[in-house]
Parts: sequence; C-alpha cells; structure tokens
Amino acid sequence: MKITDYLLGYSPPIWATLIAGVLLVVTLSLSMYLIFEHLSSYKNPEEQKFLIGVILMVPCYSVESFVSLVDPSISVDCSILRDCYESFAMYCFGRYLVACLGGEERTIEFMERLGRASSKTPLLGLDCEKGTVKHPFPMNYILRPWKLGQWFYQVVKFGIVQYMIIKLLTALLAVILEAFGVYCEGEFKWGCGYPYMAVVLNFSQSWALYCLVQFYTVTKDELAHIKPLAKFLTFKSIVFLTWWQGVAIALIYALGLFRSPFAEGLQLKSSVQDFIICIEHRWALLLLFTYMFSLPNLMS
Repeated sequence: MKITDYLLGYSPPIWATLIAGVLLVVTLSLSMYLIFEHLSSYKNPEEQKFLIGVILMVPCYSVESFVSLVDPSISVDCSILRDCYESFAMYCFGRYLVACLGGEERTIEFMERLGRASSKTPLLGLDCEKGTVKHPFPMNYILRPWKLGQWFYQVVKFGIVQYMIIKLLTALLAVILEAFGVYCEGEFKWGCGYPYMAVVLNFSQSWALYCLVQFYTVTKDELAHIKPLAKFLTFKSIVFLTWWQGVAIALIYALGLFRSPFAEGLQLKSSVQDFIICIEHRWALLLLFTYMFSLPNLMS
C-alpha cells in the first residue's frame, strides 16, 4: 500500500480529535480577544501592528495543526504554511523590538551612541570593548566582535531576514519534492529531501535566534519598560523548541523508540507533533505575557 493511500484512509482517534478541538476553540477565543483588545486601543500602530503579527502565530499554528491532525494527507502542506508564518512572526518580533526603540533611525542612532560611550567606559552588563560586542564561546573562535552602530544593526536585521528567505525557499522546494514523492517528511534517509532541509533550516534558524539574542543583550536596558525578557524567552521557546520537537519526534520514530499507547493510537509521527502543538501551554504563556506586559503599556 502506498503511503498516500494509507493517509487517505487514516483518521486519528476520537479522543485526540475532541481534545485538540476543544483546545483549538479556547486558543482561538483567547487570541481573537487579545487582537480585538489591541485594535480597540490602537494608539501605537508602529508597535502594535508587529505585535499583532506575532499574536496571529498562535491561531495560525493551532488551526493548521488541527487540520493536519484531522486530515494527515495534507500534513506536509499544513506544516509548510505553519513554518512560513513562523519565519514571518520572527520578523515581526524583531520589528516590534525596533519599533519600541523608536524605529530604525533611532535604533541605529542608539547603537552608534552606545558604541561611542562603550569605547570610553565599558557598559555595565555587556561584554563590550572599544565599541564592539564580543561573542560567547564557541562563536568567539569563528566571528570577530561586532562593531556597535549601523553595522551591528544591519547584521542583526539580515540575520532575521535570511531565515524568512530560506524558510520560503525550502517550503517551495518541499512542495516540489513532495510532488515527486522524495520529500519524505520526518524520515532520515539519504534519498529523501527532509534531512538535508532540516540541517539547513536548523543553521538558519539558529543564526536568526543568535542575532536576536545579541540584539536583546545590547538593548535590554533601553527596552526595560516592555519587560523584554519574558517576551523573548517565550517567543524563543515557541519557535526553537517547536522546531526541535518535530525533529526529535522524527528521530525517535526512526530509531524505533516510540512505543507508548499514545503514539500507537495516533500512529503517524506528524499526528503526534500536531496533537502536541494543539495542547501545549506555550500558547497560553505567549498570550499571557503579551497581554499583561504589552497592552497596559500601549493603552497608557
């Protein structure tokens, strides 16, 4: 039996569909409420439009994961759409931080001013010397220190944008490979496209998140009014851990280590990933942090 024929005849267990469906309704209700709250108090559009873009990641992930769970035959298409929006959400998050600093021009001016100040007096809490940002181990053996100013901002900006571009290109390539039956989502075989794209996306995503970490390190004091640490850790956990969660599930299946009744009931590794995404608490954390730490400040 071909895998496509099997997928067309497969349906998830009723308990998984009911649990995922109930949590989907709760997630959509909370996220839509939060978006309407922002729209009804749309006083800082430069910040809120990017924040809304990040919030929309919640219903986007939830809906696509639920649809993929119910109909595994389109799981590849759903995961591609989900991944594409993930890269856009990362861009929105970076742009949101820049907007909170007053826009690109003010951010670059802040970086240059910071660089001039650090060349005279080392900044408290930053590993800066002569207007540069040093890299932690082991990156310090690969990269030279980044000069604070427009150069630093452009490096961070490109680091985030490259992930969007690579994510889009790999998504299009995945569609083509899937049409020829050689994508093999979740399978680590030499003749499949999935493992190669997993490696490329891992490096691209890691670099984008590293750039965000460096940007946060430099601007955390300036962004203290929006409590960026909670937002940053929550967003990073969603993007990074969700991706590695899918890779880990695929590896566990490939090694034959997944033998729990839960996995046997769902049968497909893509269904396990979709079900976990539907019930994860990180969505509630994202909504909680975004609402409690952003909306009151924007409305004041």
